[in-house]
Amino acid sequence: MKKDAFDAFCSSLPATFHVVQWGGATVWKVGTGEQSKVFAIAGWGDGARPAYTFKVSPIAYEMLREEPGLRPAPYLASRGMKWIQQYGSPGLGEADLKAYLAESHRLASRNLTKKLQRTLGLNPA
Repeated sequence: MKKDAFDAFCSSLPATFHVVQWGGATVWKVGTGEQSKVFAIAGWGDGARPAYTFKVSPIAYEMLREEPGLRPAPYLASRGMKWIQQYGSPGLGEADLKAYLAESHRLASRNLTKKLQRTLGLNPA
C-alpha cells in the first residue's frame, strides 16, 4: 500500500485526524485534540518503503510478530504494548492491512472516555 492510500483509508475512519511528529512520522489519532489516542503511524521502513505501525490484539500480536515483513513495533512493543510494524516485504496485502488498521482504530477508540465515544458516535453498544 502506498502512503497516500494509507492516509486516505485512515482518514475515512470515524473521528480521525493526523499530525506530523516524532521525526516526520504521520501519526493518525482517533478522538479530539488532547482527548485522542494514536491508532496508526506511517514512517519509513527499510530503504524507501513506507513502514506502517498499528495496534493489535494480544492474539494478533502473537500471530503477526514472526511474519516476514512484520515485527513488533520498535519502541512501543518494547514497552509491553501490542503494536506491529509492517516494514518490508512481503508484509500484509492491502485488504489485510486495511482490516488491521480498522481494528487498531477500534481498539484505540475504546480507550477514550465513554462520554467522548458516545459524542463521536464510536463503539455503539
